[in-house]
Amino acid sequence: MATIDELRKIRLKKLEAIKKAFINPYPEKTKRTHRIDEALKDFASLSRLKKEVILVGRIKSLRQHGGSTFFDIDDGSEKIQVFLRKDRVGEKQYDFFEESFDIGDFIEVRGVLFKTQKGEKTLEVAGFKILAKSLMPLPEKWHGLKGIEERFRKRYLDLIFNPEVKKKFEIRSKIIKGIREFLDKEGFLEVETPILQPIYGGARALPFKTHLNALDMDLYLRIAPELYLKRLLIGGFEKIYEFGRVFRNEGTDRSHNPDYTHFEFYWAYADYKDLMKFTEKMFENVIKSIFGTLKLKYEGKDIDFKAPWPRIEFSQLLKKETKINLEEINLESLKQEARKLGVEVKKGAGKAEIADDIYKKYCRPKIWQPTFIIHHPLGFQPLAKNLEDDPKKLANFQLVIAGWELTNAFSELNDPIEQKERFKEQEKFFKEGLEEAQRLDEDFIEALEYGMPPAAGFGMGVDRLAAILTDSHSLREIILFPTMKPK
Repeated sequence: MATIDELRKIRLKKLEAIKKAFINPYPEKTKRTHRIDEALKDFASLSRLKKEVILVGRIKSLRQHGGSTFFDIDDGSEKIQVFLRKDRVGEKQYDFFEESFDIGDFIEVRGVLFKTQKGEKTLEVAGFKILAKSLMPLPEKWHGLKGIEERFRKRYLDLIFNPEVKKKFEIRSKIIKGIREFLDKEGFLEVETPILQPIYGGARALPFKTHLNALDMDLYLRIAPELYLKRLLIGGFEKIYEFGRVFRNEGTDRSHNPDYTHFEFYWAYADYKDLMKFTEKMFENVIKSIFGTLKLKYEGKDIDFKAPWPRIEFSQLLKKETKINLEEINLESLKQEARKLGVEVKKGAGKAEIADDIYKKYCRPKIWQPTFIIHHPLGFQPLAKNLEDDPKKLANFQLVIAGWELTNAFSELNDPIEQKERFKEQEKFFKEGLEEAQRLDEDFIEALEYGMPPAAGFGMGVDRLAAILTDSHSLREIILFPTMKPK
């Protein structure tokens, strides 16, 4: 069997032969008249009238039979069989095809549609033109993609040979489009905020740091758009949202990638309870419009998105699964309990962070159906309001589905004095070694002092939702080009 380098050299010789025949192997234009799916849909009429069509696509297979050749082409919309006869196109053209074309090449074919004796819809070629000569043999013809890692590294090949993978990314696009359309109808305005920020904020995460030469200043890739979106609430916008990439300098695993698609919206004069109802409505609307049902399967188990969804208190869930009474236990005792449970206690972490790490290991994986985990302990999210009737708890929720944390949402803290105290507490944690603590943003505090209306905010990782709705085990299956260490 020839090596991949030997096969490439053969194709290079074919490329040179094409050029010597004064044929451009990479022409600028094609005269396509139909996409393949359109031609197949209108097959009865086109074949009856013997109307000539021009199709294009990548050659996916070749089958030669003496003076005739059958091959399949795929243009991304559909696949069709093509029939090339020597006595139809002439010996010179037929020989040119045999000598020049390989699986993987892009071709333009002109001819009429007909059905073979076996009933297969086929185009009989009257003329053809090369559109792009491929120099590397496709894996299916060569040795296949070696494992799932290779699929992610060479996503372009994964898409060529696995239509189910391409389908997942089409669904992902529909999810984003569906959310946009829903929010637009609800009166929200899409906005854009800076990716490069002088102070990172809006989440607990390590940032990526860079330097702007023009102004000689350090900047950070955003870990969230939250603080800028709230500035827009202060400026008078009532309903706003943003889709965009965020960047967190953390490890890669099933549910994390250093950069991912994040979605946030803010709603003035609403609270976290309004948000829960709105979230149920949004999910039902988007899922029903894409799938036609609210009952889907994920990793072999049913998920029912029909609202209303359960609301479970964070402290009650933690007590049920671990026997820890969060409202009575002190910090040192909680650290001891965490270590007993095999949970790492991060340097500088407070009660809220430790409790959250215990919850992630012992509680969250057990939640399958859509569930709101409400009222995390004060300190968990320094940007959230606390409950008026229970100040040690936050007016917040996380949405958990199939063990995945999908959203963080809460009534937004709009008291500038309280917000500054919260930031100072976070600075204390940061100095004690908690690298993920949020930093003091003086400019944001000044903006808050001009007054921000009561509001509710919602943040969600789009990739996690797409993973669940496409039955994907890992984010790398639903991010086109996931972050991977080079070979």
